[in-house]
Amino acid sequence: MVVQRPNLNERGIALVISMLILLVMTLLGLVLMAGATLNRSLAGNDQRMRQSLNIAEAGVGEAEARIGNQETLMNPTDPLAAAQVFNTVAGSVPVVGADTTALATGQTAGSYLNYSTATIGPDVLTIGWKKNSLNQVMKYDGSKNPAIQTLSGTPIYTITSTGRVGTARRSIVTEVIQKPYIVNAMGAFTANVPITNLGNAVICGYDHFADTPINDGNKGRVGAKPDYCQGDETGIAANDKPGVWDGDTVNPGGSAQTFGNPNVLSSQGKTNFYTGPWDCFGMSQADFWAFVGAPRDPSTMTDWKGVFYLDNDLVPQNGSCSVGPNGVDGEGLLYVDGDLHLNSNFSWKGFIYCEGDITVNGNAWVLGGIVAKGKTTIKINGGFTVLYSSDAITQELTKYGSQFVTLSWREK
Repeated sequence: MVVQRPNLNERGIALVISMLILLVMTLLGLVLMAGATLNRSLAGNDQRMRQSLNIAEAGVGEAEARIGNQETLMNPTDPLAAAQVFNTVAGSVPVVGADTTALATGQTAGSYLNYSTATIGPDVLTIGWKKNSLNQVMKYDGSKNPAIQTLSGTPIYTITSTGRVGTARRSIVTEVIQKPYIVNAMGAFTANVPITNLGNAVICGYDHFADTPINDGNKGRVGAKPDYCQGDETGIAANDKPGVWDGDTVNPGGSAQTFGNPNVLSSQGKTNFYTGPWDCFGMSQADFWAFVGAPRDPSTMTDWKGVFYLDNDLVPQNGSCSVGPNGVDGEGLLYVDGDLHLNSNFSWKGFIYCEGDITVNGNAWVLGGIVAKGKTTIKINGGFTVLYSSDAITQELTKYGSQFVTLSWREK
């Protein structure tokens, strides 16, 4: 047998091949480890981005809560009005501009979500008005075309919220309105018992601007001559109402002045009156009672801005209550299960509904609408001014309804 010896040039080839294979496997392992690390990094970043967006949405929620609680103090007649919510405790908020309200976050101290900052900067949670190129506050009115315009409807809020997790950052801008409540007002002053005297009242059913000054009628009727209602209005606006609507008879008497379309609409039939206050709002009974909430004792009233159901015996619609506010500057919805006695220097923006009679002593001024179902007769003394305003009713009820509608949402 002949034994063939390996060529001297082939000595060590197995070692070289083994080392090459080991190198390839090492490089492959490194590539796989790098890929896994990159995937974990990408997954972690993606998670932080999602968390940042969720945190930004939480900021929108706090902004809406502060609006609903009437804490922003933003006047829709001031296009520069704004509010900022800082991640700090009350008493430590930064000093801001004259048109801006600074608020401390409502979050629990020490566990703040990062949708705002403790100091002034680009990431602070901010609430402002939606404005056009002329710096006018934009409003939403579903009955108009276009619905977003400057003349009527509910002012549009713009909320800017930035969520942060580590280096991840996402900002959103959302435009919202408070849910509008549309009231079916039969007249500026509506009743269902005989009106025997209106004294020296001025009652106008022409549609007035929501910013008509208290104790005045300046700026007059929407879309027409901007004068106080003294019978010189021209044309017919879509929202004009009778000055007085009554299911029974009306004898204004005295020196009362009534204006509207028509001035007075009397003897309309008691069965054509509202079946209940819910009819005014196009609601079911259950929805109305949920809206006004639990009844309150009139004697406990100190703040007259909001949605109020006043009663003294917790029996709905028995007309047992007697309410006599004095020196009140109120707004919103006032529902009284009984008689309402308006005393000196009473003013109200919004809507009033009472199950009983209404009397006036001294000066009383209402911008919006008032309903007195009545029990006997209605006789007015003193200076009673009622100016119908569809916008004042909608804006004031919407303001205190605390429900929101999102009109737009985008990432900044």
